[in-house]
Amino acid sequence: MPEWTIGGVLDAIAAAVPDRVMTVCGDRRSTYAQTADRTRRLANFLAGNGIGIQRERSELQRWECGQDRVALIMHNDLYPDMVIGTLKARAVPVNVNFHYTPREVEDLLAYLKPRAVICHRSLGAKFADVLRGAGVELVISIDDGAEPEESEPQPAGAVPLDEALAAGDADQDITPSPDDVMMICTGGTTGRPKGVMWRQADTYVISMNGADHESATEIHDKVAHAGPPWFAVSPLMHAAGMWTAFAALLNGQTVILYDKTTLDPAAVLRTAETEKVGLMTMVGDAYAGPLIDELRRHRYDLSSLFAIGTGGAATNQRHQDALLELLPQITLINGYGSSETGNMAFGRSQNGDRKDTFERRDGVVLLSEDRTRFVAPGETEVGWVAREGRIPLGYFDDAEATLRTFPEVDGRRVVISGDRGSLEGDGTLRLFGRDSLVVNTGGEKVFVEEVEEVLRAHPDVVDALVVSRPSERWGEELVAIVAPRGGAVPSEASLLELCHQQLARYKAPKELVFVGQVRRLGNGKADYRWAKDQAVQRGSLAGRS
Repeated sequence: MPEWTIGGVLDAIAAAVPDRVMTVCGDRRSTYAQTADRTRRLANFLAGNGIGIQRERSELQRWECGQDRVALIMHNDLYPDMVIGTLKARAVPVNVNFHYTPREVEDLLAYLKPRAVICHRSLGAKFADVLRGAGVELVISIDDGAEPEESEPQPAGAVPLDEALAAGDADQDITPSPDDVMMICTGGTTGRPKGVMWRQADTYVISMNGADHESATEIHDKVAHAGPPWFAVSPLMHAAGMWTAFAALLNGQTVILYDKTTLDPAAVLRTAETEKVGLMTMVGDAYAGPLIDELRRHRYDLSSLFAIGTGGAATNQRHQDALLELLPQITLINGYGSSETGNMAFGRSQNGDRKDTFERRDGVVLLSEDRTRFVAPGETEVGWVAREGRIPLGYFDDAEATLRTFPEVDGRRVVISGDRGSLEGDGTLRLFGRDSLVVNTGGEKVFVEEVEEVLRAHPDVVDALVVSRPSERWGEELVAIVAPRGGAVPSEASLLELCHQQLARYKAPKELVFVGQVRRLGNGKADYRWAKDQAVQRGSLAGRS
């Protein structure tokens, strides 16, 4: 069966249902035909500026990228169009977290070395100084209604998207390949940015409900009839949000994109009601809690809603039970995966029928504790969740991490997720948690050593550890255990201000606990178990959960 490019699938759908609405974001409604044309023009504009492929995949090692990178610093509006247009140009779209501080974006761009950046106008103003010094040759600016002050200029020479699209009407000689790379940028388990490089044909099949279609006719038949719209509430700059949206739109569904940058539960539910949404996706407890509170305050006609999907962060059982009680007609789908593995498994629960294990997708396996063999269903061993078959090429520009995370086991190349689990007798997956120091708070991954480094830089701090604690609002929240220097206690305000200056706001601790000394093990390593006990005890004393 032939493999497909993502742009090729979009164009096939547009040929079959050109006037069907593909995306809705605020006041913008784009049909498949309009998006196909917009992505064609963007590809031509990028290619006309020399941005695309420099070396074919067959000439490269798995961690090497022979295509120019295009960094996307964007909200949800037009995000799918910019991803697909970049792929059509044979360049690599890379997500950048717009919550980052300029310093963090500067570090990330130094790693990615993008030749072009596409940004919304308000974000262009936020990162103008960074883009000026990052060696970026081309900046495309998308109007998001922001009117920056004169003190907040746009990046020098930024081209408005409308001008870029107008200039891209003449077709360039471009033939995208299924081997072309799609990159997902993530903090990873080391806390430093890593670009996970997928062949676009693989990520289409693994994470976007795609297939190796025999012909365009197969796609036309598949999309002839569409169900109710899907509502992607989570940000598309994260893999979970993007994959959900693409799984819908590349199957001919209309996708509603959330048009705000912070969660407004009333706005979300009004949109779901107005657009008669069938499936809604969100990010764990950070979204579930406020939506549940709003559902209890006001009535909404959500009779069209048949499912809620949650991924990117865990949703605690109490919130799951509440959603099924308030919306008894829905199926609650818990998705599990990562940037390195794609969509791995899912659990389905309904009112009166809860599931606590996950159904595995193709290629998902379990490795033994020593990573030398594959564990069979029904064995009691707790091993490492992994995937074989269609997996990423590796980490961009990092041979060592690629070989470590994507090794061969018994002659089969796998990707090891870093999560621990076991296989039930029926083949379903039971998850036990992540074996690293990455904390997922409200759908955002935070590497605690990065926060510790900032806290320890304060002149009145001698040592600090950062751990997580359960939170109704965020799923997990960060707590810092701080040992002051020489008995002088720095103010909480000064420590939080330091964090806010150096890190994205979601990385700042929700609470600071001052102690006489930070406990460390005999080998000098941090005693995180002790630190976590301190955080949980303080939370219990304060009446937290």
